[in-house]
Amino acid sequence: MIQKIIRLTWLLLVSLSMSTAVSAVDTYFVFVGTYTSGDAKGIYTCELDLATGSLKKIGVSTGVVNPSFLAIHPNGKFLYSVAEIGDFEGKKTGGVAAFSIDSKTASLTLLNQKSSGGPGACHISLDRTGKNALVANYGGGSVAALPIGDDGRLSSPSSVIKHTGSSVTQSQKAPRAHSINVGPNNRFAFAADLGIDKVLIYRLDVEKGLLTPNDPPFVKTALGAGPRHFTFHPSGKFAYVINELDLTVNTLTFDAAQGSLKSIQTISTLPKGITNTKGFSTAEIVAHPGGKFLYGSNRGHDSIVVYQVNTKTGKLTFVETEPTGGKNPRNFAVDPSGKYLLAENQSTHSIVVLQIDPKTGALSPTGHKLDIPSPVCVRFLAKSN
Repeated sequence: MIQKIIRLTWLLLVSLSMSTAVSAVDTYFVFVGTYTSGDAKGIYTCELDLATGSLKKIGVSTGVVNPSFLAIHPNGKFLYSVAEIGDFEGKKTGGVAAFSIDSKTASLTLLNQKSSGGPGACHISLDRTGKNALVANYGGGSVAALPIGDDGRLSSPSSVIKHTGSSVTQSQKAPRAHSINVGPNNRFAFAADLGIDKVLIYRLDVEKGLLTPNDPPFVKTALGAGPRHFTFHPSGKFAYVINELDLTVNTLTFDAAQGSLKSIQTISTLPKGITNTKGFSTAEIVAHPGGKFLYGSNRGHDSIVVYQVNTKTGKLTFVETEPTGGKNPRNFAVDPSGKYLLAENQSTHSIVVLQIDPKTGALSPTGHKLDIPSPVCVRFLAKSN
């Protein structure tokens, strides 16, 4: 009887193992946002082969001007992009576009477009339920929330907040909202504003699509730092902001009950010994899904900085910088399996696939490169088997 139970248990485990193997993701659709002022046509769709790291282009969706930054709905059925412009339908605002995604081919169908609530929409994210799109307007120094219907279509902004203030450098004469991200408990949103050296904190009412200033309403960076992009550690205990102007990253602790942030570390994005940083700036920051590594992009130095993360304290240790094989690495992304980092070289029109060492987080070239004009943002969606 015992042997029979053991055998049945073994068969069940084998069955489950085979089921998992069959359903395992081996290919990701990759959506690439671009600037269409040059040769780019719109949002490009590609496929990433996880076995080899090869990346191939399979299509392009047109109809939106400068669909630079993208976000995918939690249900995988819809994609959203900003239209990084200063005039939308005769008004001095940017735009936001909604698309449906074909589950088999990943082709996009434009559903509708709405105003972003301010000029120069440059960043978009969704709340964790997919009920709202949150947009940062760089040109207008504002953030906005746009409700999303069950059919994926966008409504006009239900909440727009214009930032105020300035800071110490020439490029900080006015607010410059550069990104907005939702926290792990979906109760707060965090907007990095390059122009005023603050990460502003908002309470988020998901049902009403309402942003209201939190108490405390912000965390400061160093004067002249220029906070640009922001991300949470997978644990939800820590957050990181990359500063465009002074080439640093701040490590922050997060109080989930209060929505507050506290800076505990500032670390350079460059190796020691570099003194001439004229023309350098940072762009993107991404936490590895495993939580052990953090990555940031250096423009001018044209590299990805790699840090190891102390998972108890959140603090960072510099590992290396890896060249991106091109110029002006804007956004980049780590695939959900944590195996590859895709670096976009905006000025040299390419996406380079780098492999991640699972022990150290260090990067190495795979030899795979895809030519895409003016790539700005990369987002992944698992391809159904």
